[in-house]
Amino acid sequence: MTRSKLSTEIQQQVRQRAQYLCEYCHTSERWQYIQFTIDHIAPLKQGGSDSLDNLALACFHCNRHKSSHQTAVDPQTQQSTPLFNPRTQEWSKHFIWSADTLTILGISAIGRATITALKLNRERIQAIRGADQVIGRHPPKGDPVQDEGAAE
Repeated sequence: MTRSKLSTEIQQQVRQRAQYLCEYCHTSERWQYIQFTIDHIAPLKQGGSDSLDNLALACFHCNRHKSSHQTAVDPQTQQSTPLFNPRTQEWSKHFIWSADTLTILGISAIGRATITALKLNRERIQAIRGADQVIGRHPPKGDPVQDEGAAE
């Protein structure tokens, strides 16, 4: 399939639906210098489309690491598993913030595989989370956070 430029209206719909968060690492676009990208969950070259149900807001790094991958290996089971799909799955069913809210923890095979493949806990993003936390911009409202006494 040939890549086409998504209209400004479609891009804005994707941003609003995502509440301006990368739908993978939950970083806020509003505080970044570079506008986030629109990810094709199922890549065009693998039969995906430009329809809204195949689009997700993704920061540059998550989009780059995801690339055209749709599966990854769960580091716990060593089994191939689908990556997180923000159109068909709920973030909180696969991820939770660590008690200090700097690290995303996988609570399912899909979560663990996605964290590893997309490098959701890369050093730079953890530093951004820490800075945002100090001024009350992190974690995103409504995201689940691990209990202080819970083991990782």
